[in-house]
Amino acid sequence: MTGPLDGGSRDGRDPDEPAGFLRIPGPRTPPDDVDVTEEERPRARGTRETPGARDVPEGRDVPEGRVAPAGRDVTEGREAPPAAEPLSHKVLMSLLGAWALSACPAEETALVEAHLTECAPCADEALRLRDAVGLLHADGNLDLDPLLRSRVLENALGRRPARVPVPGWAAPYDAETARLDALLRDIGDAEWHAPVRLKWYEDEGTVSRRTTVAGVIGHLMTVDGLVATSLGLDDPLGGSDAPVHPTARTESFWRAAKPPPTRTIHEPWREQSHTLIRTVSFAGRGVAELSVSYGFFALPLRDALLDRAFECWVHGADIAEAVDYPYKPPSAGHLHEMIDLATRLLPAALAIRRRSGLAAPARELVTAGSPGRSLHLEIEGAGGGDWFIALDSPAAVGSRERSVAQVALDGVEFCQLVAGRVSPEDAAAGQEGDREAIRDVLFAAATMSRL
Repeated sequence: MTGPLDGGSRDGRDPDEPAGFLRIPGPRTPPDDVDVTEEERPRARGTRETPGARDVPEGRDVPEGRVAPAGRDVTEGREAPPAAEPLSHKVLMSLLGAWALSACPAEETALVEAHLTECAPCADEALRLRDAVGLLHADGNLDLDPLLRSRVLENALGRRPARVPVPGWAAPYDAETARLDALLRDIGDAEWHAPVRLKWYEDEGTVSRRTTVAGVIGHLMTVDGLVATSLGLDDPLGGSDAPVHPTARTESFWRAAKPPPTRTIHEPWREQSHTLIRTVSFAGRGVAELSVSYGFFALPLRDALLDRAFECWVHGADIAEAVDYPYKPPSAGHLHEMIDLATRLLPAALAIRRRSGLAAPARELVTAGSPGRSLHLEIEGAGGGDWFIALDSPAAVGSRERSVAQVALDGVEFCQLVAGRVSPEDAAAGQEGDREAIRDVLFAAATMSRL
C-alpha cells in the first residue's frame, strides 16, 4: 500500500488522478510475512467500506448513504466505477507468458505482479520466462565466437594439461587452421563455388588471380605440403617431381583438378593440418630448426609454420569476405609474432629489390652484426611494438640510435601491406624522416606477398 513516503495519498491514489479512477494496487509483501491486525489488513477487492470507515475532510458535506474517500469529491448522481474482478490462480498463471513479453494490458500487468509477490512458484516461472525473452532478440549475432575453441581448450588444458602439448611456436598455426576450419564447417555446398580474388604485389603493381573458395583451400593445402615433406610426410601433389615454388605448386594443383575442387577438399586439408600439429608435437625440440625450402628461399620450421599461420589468416579473411562471414584478426600475441617474422625478413626483401634496381643503392655498408642505418617501424594497436629495420645490408643490425626515418602503422594494416592487400602508397599512417628510406621499406614489405 502506498503512503506519504512514495508520493501517494493515504488511499493509494495519485493526487493528480481524476476523480472516479480506480487504481490497481502495486506489489505488496505476502500477508503471511507481515504481522498486522485484522483492522489493518487490506479489504478484498469488490467490497465496500461502511460509513465512518474513513475520515471525511473538514468542511465537506457527504450525501446521505455515500462515503467520501479522503481527498476525493463525491458528485451527486455519479455511479462509482465497477471494481476489478479478482482473477484465479490458474488464470494469472496463464498470463505469465504475455506478461514476460510485456504484452499484457496495464490492468492485467498489475494483477499479475501483485500475484507474483504472493505466489513463489509463479514468481520462479516468471523469472525463467523473462530470461528466455532475452534470447529472442532478432538483432543478436548467432555466429559462434571464432575464439571459442581456443578458450574452451585453454580452460580444459588448465584443468588437465596435455601429456604432449603443442609447442608454443606452433600455436599460431594451430589457432588459425582451427578458425578457418570453423568457417568452412558453417558454409553451404553452393558457397564453396563462390568467387574469390587472390591479390599480391609484384615489382611496382598489384597482381590478382580469380579462383573459388575450394580453390583457395587447395592452394593452402599444396603450400602446406612443403612443410609436410620437410617432416617426411606425404606430399599432397604426390611424386618426387612436384614443384617447390609455392605459385608453381598451386598452378599445378589447379590444372590437375578436373573437375574443379568442391567441398571434398575440406577433409584432406583439415587432416593434413592436424597431422602437421601432431608430428611437431611428438618430434621434440630439435625439429624447430629444421629447414623448409620454398624454392627461392628457406625458413626454419618454427618460422615456416608461423608463415603458414599468417597465410591461413589472410586467405581465411578472403573467403569470409566472399561468403559474407564475420572473421576477426588473430589474437594480439599471435599477431605480434607474425609482425616480428615480417620485420626479420624485410632487410632481405629490400636487398632483393635493390639488386633489381627497384630501390635506392646502399649508402653505408657495415660489417655483419654491426648497427647500421635503420628505419623505426612503430606498430600501433593489437600486436604492436617497435622494430628497427636495417636499410643498407641484411646482415646489419637495426638500431634506434642510427634511425633515419620513422613509420607508424596499425598492426592489422601492416599485415595487410605484407599480404599485398594494401598498396604501399596508402599504408603509412605517419611518416617522418628520410622519404626515400620510407618508400623503399614500404615497397619491400608489399613485395613480400605472393600467391
